[in-house]
Amino acid sequence: MPAQPEPNTPTPEPSHKLVLRTLRRNDFKEVKTIMDKVYSNMEGSWANDEYNALIKKFPEGQICIEDNGKIVAAALAIIVEYSKFGDKHTYAKITGNGKFDTHDADGDTLYGVDVFVDPEYRSLRLGRRLYDARKELCENLNLRAMVAGGRIPGYSNYSGEMTPAKYVEMVRNKELTDPILTFQLANDFYVRKIIRGYLPYDSESKAYATLLEWINVYHEEETEKLIGNQKSNVRIGIVQWQMRATRDLEDFFQQMEFFVDTVSGYKSDCVLFPEFFNAPMMALTNEESPSVAIRSMSAFTEPIKIKMMELAVSYNINIIAGSMPLYEDGKLHNVSYLCRRDGTVDEQYKLHVTPDEASYWGMRGGSQLRCFDTDFGKIGILICYDVEFPELSRMLSDEGMKILFVPFWTDTKNAYQRVRLCAQARAIENECYVAITGSVGNLPRVENMDIQYSQSAVFSPSDFAFPHDSIVAEATPNTEMTLIADLNLDLLKDLNTSGAVRNLRDRRKDLYSVSWVKKNERDDELLSQGEERAPKTSPRHPPITVA
Repeated sequence: MPAQPEPNTPTPEPSHKLVLRTLRRNDFKEVKTIMDKVYSNMEGSWANDEYNALIKKFPEGQICIEDNGKIVAAALAIIVEYSKFGDKHTYAKITGNGKFDTHDADGDTLYGVDVFVDPEYRSLRLGRRLYDARKELCENLNLRAMVAGGRIPGYSNYSGEMTPAKYVEMVRNKELTDPILTFQLANDFYVRKIIRGYLPYDSESKAYATLLEWINVYHEEETEKLIGNQKSNVRIGIVQWQMRATRDLEDFFQQMEFFVDTVSGYKSDCVLFPEFFNAPMMALTNEESPSVAIRSMSAFTEPIKIKMMELAVSYNINIIAGSMPLYEDGKLHNVSYLCRRDGTVDEQYKLHVTPDEASYWGMRGGSQLRCFDTDFGKIGILICYDVEFPELSRMLSDEGMKILFVPFWTDTKNAYQRVRLCAQARAIENECYVAITGSVGNLPRVENMDIQYSQSAVFSPSDFAFPHDSIVAEATPNTEMTLIADLNLDLLKDLNTSGAVRNLRDRRKDLYSVSWVKKNERDDELLSQGEERAPKTSPRHPPITVA
């Protein structure tokens, strides 16, 4: 017998269909129904004219969620110039007693007037969706922050036992749960202070409220320029440099320019060369002693620096000229030069010399750490061994560094691994990108720099928004090549505020700190002039100069 057709089974209708939208005037009846439920012990719903005043003054800031066409949650807000009210305001004062004439379209702060969810829908976490929508609104309007006065209804159960401050601390530490504050803390708000008399009729909170703030990390203080704005996406180029014999300085310049030309052709913002990338010049000195040879080689440093400055301008690219030896005042140093495309130049001395550099060459470490301003953000430069000392990158991070550049020279894989693994750790610790590069090949006639090992790379923090292995880009080991990588600096802002872990924000500054104790040149000038300076009992000085 022929098979019987199966009966058609109707597709079940979804139980929920949620839509996020802005409120309209004709939504008042549904909004009133929810507010009467939520605020049954606090005077119930607003009046219709108060609701209409808010819709008229700031329609974009009134957000609701509807389920199958029925409003089930809403968030109301205004914009204020926060300095006009300060931290001791009341709800009535900042809302203009319900008239909302305090709304200022040119203000700097999104102020949360109210958030409420139909009690039947509280298991759906709709409040989180409303707060996320508010954050998006705050970012799109380029407002400094979102501020709100938060009720603490759970305090009524403990008001005879502890102060409001102690209660808030207990909630923050998960020792207690508050129906409102716990939720707000979970949505990235922090408590600035506690306000007394915020809502006089709020008996559950005993008229206290928390002053909550969420900072918009994308806020721009000034109106954006039509051209010349600081970039959110930065393209960096890296040269994995082949050590090869060179006939003369002009021959070396041609090799330099080839790579600058190549990397700039990809519209890169900067290019990084390795440590001691000018080592081939050492063979031209005809010196048998390594210490004498490197001091003779330092005579080429100034002309190479000048050439790099010319290339930076002519190819419109910032150049981090690896590092080169500098012999001055009877002292041998290892220096990296930042040649900006605007024609300016700065330098970072290597601070920690390796035992090999000290014994073979008599090299000395520098005494100043600098965080540099560039047209693509703040950067740091740590030369090879310096990246193995985490204090340096932490201080650079405190000055706002977003990209750390590490030119290195290593002869063996185990030496390279030290640089690489420490660089990866620095990226995680400091929530920044780290770019490293070295040289490959060999220089038979150059003692102490005859063999090279390198695998250039760009590392990121380790979180969902970044590559799964925290490696943005990676070169082929021991092969001359360039590496181009795009870095999204906005991801670092997100990581700092909402990452799975927040290494910078979670530091226990109440227990430890990193500070710079070396006197700077300005201190010596003041001493020589007999001017007043920091008390002798305090050895601390400003840790870093920002160039």
